[in-house]
Amino acid sequence: MTAESDLATLSSIRSQLDDLQLRVTTIADAYASTPDSQVASELFSAERALRTAGRSLDRASEVLRRL
Repeated sequence: MTAESDLATLSSIRSQLDDLQLRVTTIADAYASTPDSQVASELFSAERALRTAGRSLDRASEVLRRL
């Protein structure tokens, strides 16, 4: 594996994470002001974890670019 192919793979994963984050947030927003707000709370927690994962991928990609 080369750094270039790894960067392409990480870019693809990053795009998928962005899509998942949006989808999770959309569902969470739908439950935010309902009696099932605990669902929203858990989904917003998942959204934050996806955002954190995306940042980690961004940092890893930046390190790979410098190699």
